Amino acid sequence: MPAQTLIATDLVKIFGDRRVLDGVSLTVSAGRRVGLVGENGAGKSTLLRLLAGADTPDSGTVTRPDDLGLLHQELPYSPGDTVGDVLAEALRESRELLGLLDELARDLSDADRLDAYGHALARAEQLDAWDAERRAELVLHGLGLADVARERTLGTLSGGQRSRVALAALLVRRPAALLLDEPTNHLDDQAVAFVEQQLRQLPGAVVVASHDRVFLDEVCTDIVDLDPSDDSPGGLVRYGGAYTEYVQAKRARRARWERAYADQQTELAALRLSAATTARQVAPGRAPRDADKMGYKFHGARVQAQVSRRVRNAEQRLAVLERDAISRPPALLSFQAPALTTAGEDTALTLRDVHVPGRLRLDRLDLPADGRLLVTGPNGAGKSTLLSVLAGRLRPAEGSVTRRRGLRVGLLAQDDRFDDPAATPRALYDRCHAEVPLVELGLVAPRDLDRPVGALSVGQRRRVALALLIADPPHLLLLDEPTNHLSPALADELEDALGRAPGAIVVASHDRWLRRHWQGARLDLVC
Repeated sequence: MPAQTLIATDLVKIFGDRRVLDGVSLTVSAGRRVGLVGENGAGKSTLLRLLAGADTPDSGTVTRPDDLGLLHQELPYSPGDTVGDVLAEALRESRELLGLLDELARDLSDADRLDAYGHALARAEQLDAWDAERRAELVLHGLGLADVARERTLGTLSGGQRSRVALAALLVRRPAALLLDEPTNHLDDQAVAFVEQQLRQLPGAVVVASHDRVFLDEVCTDIVDLDPSDDSPGGLVRYGGAYTEYVQAKRARRARWERAYADQQTELAALRLSAATTARQVAPGRAPRDADKMGYKFHGARVQAQVSRRVRNAEQRLAVLERDAISRPPALLSFQAPALTTAGEDTALTLRDVHVPGRLRLDRLDLPADGRLLVTGPNGAGKSTLLSVLAGRLRPAEGSVTRRRGLRVGLLAQDDRFDDPAATPRALYDRCHAEVPLVELGLVAPRDLDRPVGALSVGQRRRVALALLIADPPHLLLLDEPTNHLSPALADELEDALGRAPGAIVVASHDRWLRRHWQGARLDLVC
């Protein structure tokens, strides 16, 4: 039987002058489902490719099962392949094993044939080969592909359909190790729940990189943080449990770090004070009496010796602490908006009988000045259209939108576009003359402050757009899919900040975690 454990040892991967992975080691045994989290650029997709053998590390080794499946953006099929071709390949080993078992079972008198039958039977049981055909139909239905003809070529499918076909092939094949890069993209809630159930039933090793916090919570037995902020060996920290347990453990880890740093700083200050102590500070300005000059000399010498010893001990301890100093915990990359001001009125805006042909129809909406509204609904229901109408960027064909006099509205759209892609985040933010410095918002990493926004990743541009939006705090904040392209940790920070911020906030989102934890009003749009 092939090895079932996935083992990476001291992996290093360098792109240009940047070490994306530096000495990463990871072991994933059969039955464990490991979620990879971290900021964009932390190396999640790179690690998956190295584990799969799709890329080569600059140093380090990977031991992997022969039967391994990888789901990533570059699908291993040609546009001319049909859906049927992909499924046939996924079913090939199961079909071959069943045929082999039938052939061998005709005559088991030979020891070699009996041994071959035992190996084939064990592999068939591992793949659940007898159920493969039924499983294929179940997976197609679960991923919303049941109505896609088997004769359709992949080149005629949408990008989302092609990704679902590739995921379906892996779930049907049931490899010994399964590596998934953002598998919930292009899936609705029902399909995601189906995938979660399928992954929990897999007997092999699973490693998944995902921004979907509910998915990580429902599927994973372990979470690996590739961006732990502290000086962890190998640049990662592994936490037992699903996403909820990870959040709790990471907060406790951060609290311990902060306490250890504060305690060391207190001790350093005390030692520096002790080292500065002198004999004059012990007995300042006291002259010896005439009758006690000999005693003064004797006792004074003892005092000086004690002071010298105390100073020497303090200096030695100080040297050790300074050599092994605990680094200051960095500011968390978080959404720390300045106050969203209000003008003391109860209502921010009202909407009546709004109709945008083919895109939105809504009879009534009253939003308080400090209101919280979550807008949900399937794609095409009009969520983004509603935010554009509320922001005044789109005028409805019918109906009215009444905004409070002087109301300032800020909109974070899904597509973050910048008029000057050569400008840096620092320069763009400085143009807003904001009271809070950009570095204090915690949204843009220091290394990205002076890079052109056009050279930043989608997630990095998303952070810049958020920073610019709150540079001049609006009375009404409109956020369209705000957690898209954000790390799970930053999404948590954003949601916490929105809950504390004054002013009115309207959020349109598919994010299941956000929807599950939302505390305000809800508006569910239908197509």
